[in-house]
Amino acid sequence: MIEIKSVESQSELNELKEAYFKQSTAPLDGMWHFGFVPMATHCFFYLENHLVGFCCINDEGYMLQFYLLPNCQKYEKHLFTRLAKQKNTVIGKIKGAFVSTAEPHYLSLCLDNSSTITVNALMYHHSIEASEKCNKTANMQSVTIEQLAELVDFSTTNIDAPKQWLEGYYHILISRKELFGYWNNQELLAVGECRKFDHFQTDYAEVGMIVSKNKRGQGIAKQVLNYLVKHATKQGLSVICSTENQNIPAQKAISDVGFIPYHRIVQFEFNQK
Repeated sequence: MIEIKSVESQSELNELKEAYFKQSTAPLDGMWHFGFVPMATHCFFYLENHLVGFCCINDEGYMLQFYLLPNCQKYEKHLFTRLAKQKNTVIGKIKGAFVSTAEPHYLSLCLDNSSTITVNALMYHHSIEASEKCNKTANMQSVTIEQLAELVDFSTTNIDAPKQWLEGYYHILISRKELFGYWNNQELLAVGECRKFDHFQTDYAEVGMIVSKNKRGQGIAKQVLNYLVKHATKQGLSVICSTENQNIPAQKAISDVGFIPYHRIVQFEFNQK
């Protein structure tokens, strides 16, 4: 039987994480897997004292990743069902899961144990052929550390994100030269990011943007995205992005710039009976 152990350090997971990303059918969402997952609680799966897999659970009780080595996948259905239906002494009660449609093994296991399914976000991959002829770009500027407070205030005003988290997140992006601002007459109108991956998905860049609430509907989002796409493609990188399922205006801008929503991030609620 698979034994479950909680861990303090994730350093032993490098090879398993690499295998996890390789089995996906498309690049995975960077914010979920490199932003939220490291903050989640990880548990290791052992078989006869050998590390054979892992899962991670966020503070709200939702699973974010689940993986077993190929030679142990005959155990995965029973193990997953056990975790989904019982309160495990190591992990606790798992309410549900978030999984993308690009993760077939994990997705299938969630489908077997779900009571409710909702689409959380759309995952996009850029296609030059799908972009509009108009490629006007915003005059974006690389953000400096002296501008950190201004960008944090701007973003907390225009999206629902915790200030403390944004300060740390933006500080990292600035140090990596991956955060950009669009100013007009000294007024900050939009923020854009072009995040590169240090591990696993190194052929890709993930872009994102925030436009001032009182400037939306003026084409700024498309101009910002055009800039970010060109910035990434100049470095030889393919471009991905995602947005919430209910954010219709963002979806229109993203599609107009040439992004295709090939995959979804799905939220499952597990059937505890």
